[in-house]
Amino acid sequence: MHMNFSLLTENLTNPALLFFVLGIFAVYVKSDLQIPENSSKFISLYLLFAIGFKGGQELSHEAFTSEILLSMLFGMCISLIIPLYSFFILKKRFNVFDAGAIAAAYGSVSAVTFVTAVSYLEANQLTVHGQMVAIMAMMESPAIIMGLVLISLFNKTGSHEIKKGSAIQHSLTNGSVLLIIGSLVIGYLASAKQAEGIKPFTNDIFKGFLAIFLLDMGVTSGRKLKSFFSFGWFPLLFAIIIPLFNGSVFAILSGFVTHDISNRFMFAILAASASYIAVPAAMKISVPKANPGLFLPMALAVTFPVNITIGMPLYFLIVQIT
Repeated sequence: MHMNFSLLTENLTNPALLFFVLGIFAVYVKSDLQIPENSSKFISLYLLFAIGFKGGQELSHEAFTSEILLSMLFGMCISLIIPLYSFFILKKRFNVFDAGAIAAAYGSVSAVTFVTAVSYLEANQLTVHGQMVAIMAMMESPAIIMGLVLISLFNKTGSHEIKKGSAIQHSLTNGSVLLIIGSLVIGYLASAKQAEGIKPFTNDIFKGFLAIFLLDMGVTSGRKLKSFFSFGWFPLLFAIIIPLFNGSVFAILSGFVTHDISNRFMFAILAASASYIAVPAAMKISVPKANPGLFLPMALAVTFPVNITIGMPLYFLIVQIT
């Protein structure tokens, strides 16, 4: 029990999380604190590059086994199953377009939550395995495609033609997806000696950039939260309960695929996280009728902080005891 409490305390006093809280606080005291947009974009690109490259290096040290292939299949199944049942829960309160967009966001993954989880593992003397970076990149698109299929099937108005082709293409060529897959391949191809040359950039400054990025995320979340509560309690409850449910269930189910603690923890994080970069970008193109004032604050301002405060210690505990 003492260990669990210390894990929770350590996560709650993590500088990265506290910078996120500082960002929200800055909005509520009406401070003019903000990270310039170009700098924010550079930092997000840097984080994706660093995590992809490090994952590629990890992957190059591992032999492709049936467990790795089964893990990849398991990840794809997660990103198809979650939008399916989420859609039917959401459809009880929202129109088809909003239900499909939110379901896609919760089926897809958050690269920033993944990056924060890598940092959490390192704090517990564990490392993320390279295949988990590949699995994360593979889980972006299926959820978007599933969301679009569900909207198409249940849209009875006939007044809105969904651009499926452009959405699928966008989900595959989306900048964040392309960068993390590209960095993974480059990291895989680079020799240990070549990787050593850029290690100060990929490893040493990583946590500092993560803290600044989360400060920026805090400012963005704080602004989005203001209008969010006009939608009532349902979206708030969904954004808290569903990720904790997803993370806990798939933390347990991952035990049938792998016995590695860090892999199981990352599966829980991938199942629990919600996309607020790739999915909103894809839905903007494909389903303009979906309301970004709903799915963006749900994923970014509610689910993200829930995962990095309550979620991570909970999923870590589950994978240790099951």
